[in-house]
Amino acid sequence: MLNKPLVGIVMGSDSDWPLVKTAAEILRKFDVDFEVRVISAHRTPELAAQYATTAEERGLQVILAAAGGAAHLGGVLAAHTVLPVVGIPIQGGALNGLDSLYATIQMPAGIPVATVTLGSAGPVNAALFAVQILGSAHPALRTKFHDYKVELKEKVVQGNQRVNADLL
Repeated sequence: MLNKPLVGIVMGSDSDWPLVKTAAEILRKFDVDFEVRVISAHRTPELAAQYATTAEERGLQVILAAAGGAAHLGGVLAAHTVLPVVGIPIQGGALNGLDSLYATIQMPAGIPVATVTLGSAGPVNAALFAVQILGSAHPALRTKFHDYKVELKEKVVQGNQRVNADLL
């Protein structure tokens, strides 16, 4: 699109990548340039703060923050930037992701972090939300998102046809 990353994808551990890479795939589908980093809110807090404080000047417009366990990454990044942050809670661990979900959605007033669902839909929805945010300033992206919605409708129609054909 602009050959400059507009979206930052940050995850607390490289073990999150198999799930989070679907966000990268969605952004590629929409021709949105992005960057990917592994940064821990707890093990590398200075790096997290530096990443967030320099994100705007580097041209980023949205940050996707994926974390499991004590999932404070989204909040830490949001505390250090004015850019929209979308939290992706990672399912797993002793509480099967419930701790990640709570840590991501329970932000104090003044530190907003939009939060998507647990599981495989989370990174997909986070990337789509980033595309929607970017679409407010990039009309071509908004047009692509309209087209994407049409594709979704067509998939449902085709699914209905397959199910009904199977009944015969």
